[in-house]
Amino acid sequence: MENFEADIDAVSRIEAVTSILEVVCRTTHMGFAAVARVTDDKWITCAVRDEIDFGLTPGSELKLETTICNEIRQHHQPVVIDHVANDEAFASHHTPAMYGFQSYISYPIKLKNGSFFGTLCAIDPNPKHLKDTQIMGMFKLFAELIAFHLDAQDKLEKSELLLTKEKKTAELRDQFIAILGHDLGNPVGAVLNVSQLMLRMPLDGRTRRLAIILQNSSYRMKALIENILDFARGRLGEGIILNRNDNEPVEEILNHVITELTILWPDKTIHTNFNLCQAVNCDGKRVSQVLSNLLGNALIHGAAGQPVDVDVTCMNDTFTISVTNAGKQIPDNVKEKLFRPFSRGELEPGQQGLGLGLFIASEVARAHGGTLEVQSDSEKTIFTYTMPAGCR
Repeated sequence: MENFEADIDAVSRIEAVTSILEVVCRTTHMGFAAVARVTDDKWITCAVRDEIDFGLTPGSELKLETTICNEIRQHHQPVVIDHVANDEAFASHHTPAMYGFQSYISYPIKLKNGSFFGTLCAIDPNPKHLKDTQIMGMFKLFAELIAFHLDAQDKLEKSELLLTKEKKTAELRDQFIAILGHDLGNPVGAVLNVSQLMLRMPLDGRTRRLAIILQNSSYRMKALIENILDFARGRLGEGIILNRNDNEPVEEILNHVITELTILWPDKTIHTNFNLCQAVNCDGKRVSQVLSNLLGNALIHGAAGQPVDVDVTCMNDTFTISVTNAGKQIPDNVKEKLFRPFSRGELEPGQQGLGLGLFIASEVARAHGGTLEVQSDSEKTIFTYTMPAGCR
């Protein structure tokens, strides 16, 4: 259903319309001019200048079939009549006889999307000289000007609506981040602490296995929450924020990650090689997050019984972390989307994940001015994180 009140309001908000109708009457010497909204079944006045007491005001309605505007709605062409009595096409037309006018001019108002809004029209009971290049050009220009303003209003309203939605999205985002960071993070941390306390107690074999499962699941939940938090901030909020230090104790931080994952994967072997010849300017927490994601993936996807190699070097002002595992080759079509969010590659049965780890790692690399790359063949897969070691 058409919202004619909104159409009338839209036209009334075009400040130039009053002046346009006044100029139309003064230039053509006609007594009535209007902007009409014309649909498939309605003719409604949106703005009026009436100097002949024709009797219409904004919101007035004429029966569509009694108007020439109905025909303009169909063919989208202007109609100009100097003198109805002498016009072959309209001398016997029902509209001039019904409304008692002899001169008539009407131009279609077409919006940018091609839709027909209505007409800019004028009538007078006396003949007028309207088939004039300047008058017809003026009507065409005024009709286009009204259409331009209507389009601009529509665009503004959509922008305001989008802004309102964005504000609501921002509020939901902040609530989402708060829930993940606090309401979920705290209980997961509590469960992890309890599991670690239990493992320090004398336990029977079955209870100890349960405590280990509890600890491992808590580590995994903590990592998932951190990844989702970073994804939410990176894609919907302020991005990956770094807290860089000039001389971050990288080896100590990364060894802590390796120790944690060794506890989680007691049946896996991790070989490490550190060669740090200079200080590293970085966010240690973020870099440890990169290693945690890369090493975790290698332990999950690496071939059974084969070690995972971690090489950390810093020389010639370049800091590098390489994680290598034996196993199946990553297909080229999978490699293309590995660093996209929610892309998990080809997981083995029973393996689960959101597919955010490599995306977060690549975002951390980008924030440090570095890169994250992958090489894979039939023998091994190598993920390499590279960044400048100095302050940038």
